[in-house]
Amino acid sequence: MWVYLAFLSAAMLGLYDVAKKRSLKDNAVLPVLWLNTLFSTIIFVPALLDSAVGEGWLAGSLFETTSGSWHDHAMVFLKAVMVLSSWIFGYFGIKHLPITIVGPINATRPVLTLVGAMIIFGERLNGYQWVGVILAIVSLYLLSRSSKKEGINFAHNRWILCVAAAALIGVGCGLYDRYIMFSLNPIFVQSWYTLYQFLLMTVIVAVLWLPKRAEQKFHWSWAIPMISILLTTADMAYLYALRDGAAMIAVVSMIRRSSVVVSFGCGAVLFGERNLRAKALDLALVLVGMIFLYIGSRG
Repeated sequence: MWVYLAFLSAAMLGLYDVAKKRSLKDNAVLPVLWLNTLFSTIIFVPALLDSAVGEGWLAGSLFETTSGSWHDHAMVFLKAVMVLSSWIFGYFGIKHLPITIVGPINATRPVLTLVGAMIIFGERLNGYQWVGVILAIVSLYLLSRSSKKEGINFAHNRWILCVAAAALIGVGCGLYDRYIMFSLNPIFVQSWYTLYQFLLMTVIVAVLWLPKRAEQKFHWSWAIPMISILLTTADMAYLYALRDGAAMIAVVSMIRRSSVVVSFGCGAVLFGERNLRAKALDLALVLVGMIFLYIGSRG
């Protein structure tokens, strides 16, 4: 079951990337991110109230949650800081780069996650899963070559560096997620970390954006609430997948990066991005890698 939840999460993440790209078109990054955290928190208000009061109103439902100790809240707050840091770097990167480049870069996150999973959790991949990982490494090399045709140098482009920083922090967060999901309820984690993100983003927006709002223009887009809806769905599927004792974070992380399939297709159709033929080989490698991962994990 955890494999199918991982693929559902991947599909939602691909659409989430498209909604981000659309909402950031000629738009200020920080208020878009703030609204994302606001709408995500609103979605989880019932779970937050149930967790705070401890009455079990949502028992037996998809949003069933628990009350947590101060230690539990501290762990979730740390997750919020990590995720928010990754988001800020990622949002600035995706604003200035083609989505057909950002997607495949994010698809390489599981390579580092794999190393961490082997060291920290003692996870071991079978032959099929190793093939999927190797294809991800090859795809990054091919992407760096095709991106130069668009005047983007991986080593010296600050937006590429932003996406890379987002990816590295995301890897750490993925490993941390696996750790905390051994003991915490998925909805408790998701509802409280969205609230903590909203509070943190409120401070960031007040300090960094409001004084410069005349220069950094913001305009409303209906893609903004879609970011929250798609991300909430993706994260719920992801956390429930990790809750499964048989789940492997290295495999779940790799499958989630297959979201590049959706973002690539939408980038070509909706945004008219260039150099698609060269990038299609990278996409093909990702797809083949996902097939090998599925075969290797279905048992």
